[in-house]
Amino acid sequence: MYKHVSVLLEESLDYLNIKKDGIYVDCTLGGGGHSFEILKRLETGHLYSFDQDEYAIEKASLKLDTLNKNYTIIKSNFKYLTEKLANLGIDKVDGILYDLGVSSFQFDIPDRGFSYRFDAPLDMRMNQTQDLTAEVILNEYSFNDLVYYFSRYGEDSNAKYIARKIEKYRETKRIETTFELVDIIKSALPQKVLSKKGHPAKKIFQALRIAVNDELRVFEDSLKQALELLNKDGRVVVITFHSLEDRIAKTVFKEKTTINIPKHIPIVPDNILEYKLLHKKVILPSENELENNNRAHSAKLRAIKKI
Repeated sequence: MYKHVSVLLEESLDYLNIKKDGIYVDCTLGGGGHSFEILKRLETGHLYSFDQDEYAIEKASLKLDTLNKNYTIIKSNFKYLTEKLANLGIDKVDGILYDLGVSSFQFDIPDRGFSYRFDAPLDMRMNQTQDLTAEVILNEYSFNDLVYYFSRYGEDSNAKYIARKIEKYRETKRIETTFELVDIIKSALPQKVLSKKGHPAKKIFQALRIAVNDELRVFEDSLKQALELLNKDGRVVVITFHSLEDRIAKTVFKEKTTINIPKHIPIVPDNILEYKLLHKKVILPSENELENNNRAHSAKLRAIKKI
């Protein structure tokens, strides 16, 4: 049985400030944890939940059906947020949630290829109808492309060594499984790196997943759409799991809540700010949550509202 425990659940619900008659969007349905709790708090309101993963939609639907029918699941990437909502007659909402990254059940299903813990095909697609997989990237992309992805998306200082090993390996055989990739990564690293805490393949698997699903560009584009969709006092809440995602949220929110006025010039800006941060410092999981949910360790929450 595949189980997904939602991270920063109570904090995200508090910052969404759910109204019983409000319109809300969960951009990352996943296991349905956040959607379920939002739906519990609605009476005449409605919830729209996005996901492109058939398995997630199937499992989450069973969970949400135990409550009521005040929800609509949209099978789509959240980069089409504005378009898909407009198709349903929705142009303004009261709250939007992003719980980024991969759901626990996706990591735990071996044949999805997200995890270095299982021997499986190198897939890593969240949308299983798309053509691009991790196997395609590893076998068909150039050395320079691999170095870019590993260093940019994985923030791995050994990116060049690993890319070179991959390039050499695929001269004689196509890389097809997760364990093959793990062995190649290990063969590229010195013992002092291999002996460090944490799995040596973690950063490379993260980089490939981000590249396969174009996660960073898609998130930034969607987040900007989300802010434009808000009603007055509407909120956007973002839960991230690595520094690249968090940096995008922090930067976009800062741009929307800051007016750059030259020092010592006493002027009143014409463009009054439309948005306000709901907290000064990033929100982290409590000690209790960290003890009970391993997935929470890298989580960060940021929230903003329209004023």
